[in-house]
Amino acid sequence: MQMIANMGFPAIVTMYLLIRIEAKLENLSSSINALSLNIHQFNNKNT
Repeated sequence: MQMIANMGFPAIVTMYLLIRIEAKLENLSSSINALSLNIHQFNNKNT
């Protein structure tokens, strides 16, 4: 509660959302990299 009083509600909500989104972006990035690798391997098989 002290943190909310000092920083304000919008700042706390923004920090919370950024922390939660960061992990999801890391997972998305690794999934995209894996997909790219699979596409590259698939293209090499078919040539």
